[in-house]
Amino acid sequence: MGFGKNNVLPGNHFRKDWQRRVKTWFDQPGRKLRRRNARKAKAATLGVRPLTLLRPAVRGQTVRYNTKIREGRGFTLGELKEAGISRKTALGLGIVVDHRRRNSSVEGKTINIERLKAYKERLVVFPRKAGKPKKGDSSPDDLQAPTTRQTLPLPPPAVPEQPRKITEEEREFNAYKTLRNNRAETRFEGVRKIRAAKKEEEEAAKKK
Repeated sequence: MGFGKNNVLPGNHFRKDWQRRVKTWFDQPGRKLRRRNARKAKAATLGVRPLTLLRPAVRGQTVRYNTKIREGRGFTLGELKEAGISRKTALGLGIVVDHRRRNSSVEGKTINIERLKAYKERLVVFPRKAGKPKKGDSSPDDLQAPTTRQTLPLPPPAVPEQPRKITEEEREFNAYKTLRNNRAETRFEGVRKIRAAKKEEEEAAKKK
């Protein structure tokens, strides 16, 4: 077969020893079983410690995902302070701390503070020495209570509102008009202040 025009000459490599370069994965089922047994052994050595660390509930980024709630990297220092937990204590109680995160909304901060308080109420701290409990350790009655290793579930993204009748005030309310008026007031606030100050100066000059 000839080659026409000024085209690229084909350089097909059909004689490479590809079987030497194939990576097989026949030990996948065995590896899966080994990892599962390792997880079981690790869980047994942890005792009654929670299976996973406690993380905050945060909103997803961008308009597309901000209606969903997911686990964040760690709690802020402000959230820990409001819940009455120090930074050093949190690390020992299985609470992840993220000093870089900031609280941008009151609602998000409140959810995480309640999450920390609920975790603190459910937490059972065993003393290092059975006969010498320290400050912060659980009472003997709490130690005898049944325990669970499941972490706190994430809160619902939105609290559903019960169906009700629309009031006359809500029916007459025009959301679009209100938003546009507030936008215009914010936009022209500085200009209107300058105009009002100038008018007062002119009136004061006329009186003189």
